[in-house]
Amino acid sequence: MIRRSLRGPLGPVAFAVVAAASLAGLHGQVAAPSLAIDNNDIGGVVTGPRGPEAGVWVIAETKDLPTTLRKIVVTDNQGRYLVPDLPAANYDVWVRGYGLVDSAKVKSAPGKIVNLTAVAAPTPRQAAQYYPAQYWLSLLQVPPKSDFPGTGAKGNGISENIKSQGEWIRQIVNTDGCTACHQLGSKGTREIPESLGRFENSIAAWDRRIQSGQAGGGMSARFTQVGRQRALAMFADWTDRIAAGELPAVAPPRPQGVERNVVVTMWDWADPKAYLHDEISTDKRNPTVNANGPIYGSLEASADYLPVVDPMRHAASQVKLQVRDPKTPSEASIPPAEASPYWKDEVIWTSQSNAHSFAMDKQSRVWIAARIRPGQTPAFCQQGSNHPSAQAFPLTQSGRQMQLYDPKTKQITTIDTCFGTHHLNFDDNDVLWFTGGGQVEGWFNTRIYNETKDEQKAQGWTAFVLDTNGNGKRDAYVEPDQPVDPTKDKRIVAGFYGVAPSPADGSIWGSVVGMPGSLVRLVPGSNPPATALSEIYNVPWNNPQAPAQGFAPRGMDVDANGVVWTVLSSGQYASFDRRKCKGPLNGPTATGQQCLEGWALYAFPGPNYKGAVDSASADSAYYNFVDRFDLLGLGRNVPLATGNESEGLLALVNGKFLTFRVPYPMGFYGKGLDGRIDDPNAGWKGKGIYGTVATRAPFHMEGGKGTTSKLIKWQVRPDPLAK
Repeated sequence: MIRRSLRGPLGPVAFAVVAAASLAGLHGQVAAPSLAIDNNDIGGVVTGPRGPEAGVWVIAETKDLPTTLRKIVVTDNQGRYLVPDLPAANYDVWVRGYGLVDSAKVKSAPGKIVNLTAVAAPTPRQAAQYYPAQYWLSLLQVPPKSDFPGTGAKGNGISENIKSQGEWIRQIVNTDGCTACHQLGSKGTREIPESLGRFENSIAAWDRRIQSGQAGGGMSARFTQVGRQRALAMFADWTDRIAAGELPAVAPPRPQGVERNVVVTMWDWADPKAYLHDEISTDKRNPTVNANGPIYGSLEASADYLPVVDPMRHAASQVKLQVRDPKTPSEASIPPAEASPYWKDEVIWTSQSNAHSFAMDKQSRVWIAARIRPGQTPAFCQQGSNHPSAQAFPLTQSGRQMQLYDPKTKQITTIDTCFGTHHLNFDDNDVLWFTGGGQVEGWFNTRIYNETKDEQKAQGWTAFVLDTNGNGKRDAYVEPDQPVDPTKDKRIVAGFYGVAPSPADGSIWGSVVGMPGSLVRLVPGSNPPATALSEIYNVPWNNPQAPAQGFAPRGMDVDANGVVWTVLSSGQYASFDRRKCKGPLNGPTATGQQCLEGWALYAFPGPNYKGAVDSASADSAYYNFVDRFDLLGLGRNVPLATGNESEGLLALVNGKFLTFRVPYPMGFYGKGLDGRIDDPNAGWKGKGIYGTVATRAPFHMEGGKGTTSKLIKWQVRPDPLAK
């Protein structure tokens, strides 16, 4: 194997760089010791005006392969870097870092030492162009706490339905608001594009902006819901101050410690008009399934195919989806509310399937939450059916159903479900559990389906019923709009957004969006349509007895010990440990406020909005994932989250966050996470965590129109130079 050393015969230029690093004596540093690389690595030293540059990114990018490939690493405390395991190709290599502007791109190939010269940013404004979106979004001035509850259009302009600053942040800013679909603070959002047109003022420009494209109707309606003029004024003030020269109050820190050990690998997939939601690489219960195999993505609403990346060949392809009924609704029927500054009046979203999320089974088959028909359910779901679930709680509508892709046959099979589908996860009995069912929790037994191919027999659903009479079994219940009756149980409306079976006891947990939102535990029992019981635990909010306050969960996962983790619109990561509960978990008072002692809340790192009291951080995490199998390299059961404003992967280790940023292209915004083991004997190189760029507007990213979504892999090695 060919190895090259930094102290080998590299010529006078390389020697001069090393000598300069030695003479600079920056913080007492000495010359970098020998750096050996293999014939598939690129390595070297990054030096700036004052010596070695620690904690900056080195990016290697090639377009020579079937799809564009990037690898990104971080320099160590002596400015050294090593980009490992590069396929044979020609690469552009350059430096990006806080306090810098991009260095000149150097052409190279694997097996070479490439010493790079960092370029200091000439001005603070130029330096700030590389800051994550969160630092720009933190300039947003939210209404003061004293303005709530809102007094309406004739008062302070905030809707009377918005009772607190937290609810305002949740509804119009954070993950139930704008950042549920877009990253705010990127260059594409903190500036008004000239192509939008000319306007009297920024309020008018924002009014027009939020009506752009096929999603414009929904965005515009949300502003009206919270108080249109007040919301427009808030965002207009934000962009006006930035245009006038205001910069983020603080600079982001460079990667420190373990954050420097990351290797980020990235592939292009999909097309510039399509936006991703999730990706799947393996069976979450056994992450060795599908080792080295293809990774699949879902194009929510935008196109009728699964984007696919083969990480061994660095090639992208597609799997075509299909519907059962040609009358299935299409996003193409939704015209732009107003012309897009990027796509004009073009209809860019055309999907009928509207694929959302996946689960992979033991055979590497992909189960997809996707439409196959119009909304009305078939007869077996409705009143008068002999289906056990329909007899208990008939259903007439479902928005998504399922499609199944078998990589062996290359075939798609459509599967009808009475309940809606959204997110989905397997339990240990090969039963899929879903979100998207609204008033019910739905499941699909894949063992029964594999044996019978009977989609009716394989599925079921149940209402959410609390054991408010406290006798430990399900009885007649009062409806959600009726008061608790101590002699009966009570049905609640608790449609899951996130769902995960607990590895500890097999119970099914779900997150419920709202203010303050909640976690719900469901125990199916022996005959789930009739025996399933639920418990509800509200996120602590406006409760003086709670140790911390938060609101509005979204993503959710469960660790190996049964502890539930969820991300909050209040800029926090929250855990709930039912084992810590001291009081009764059923009975007439167990309706959400019990077991405050089970909660722990952790503020996301980075700055907060201006004037914010009810939130902890301006970061916005859409979804989360518990790394039960040490796929990232930080240990088992580490909670991970998508830092959609901090532009990276967040890991909570011993109560403190590590941030593994995606510095290029700027604009990382993720939704789903999962991870895989390709080789259990290869250490850090044999495993990793996967995510994807999932913004609805990939054209807001660095690169602009024409940019596609990216599949991203994070790996943490023992040190910044490990091969």
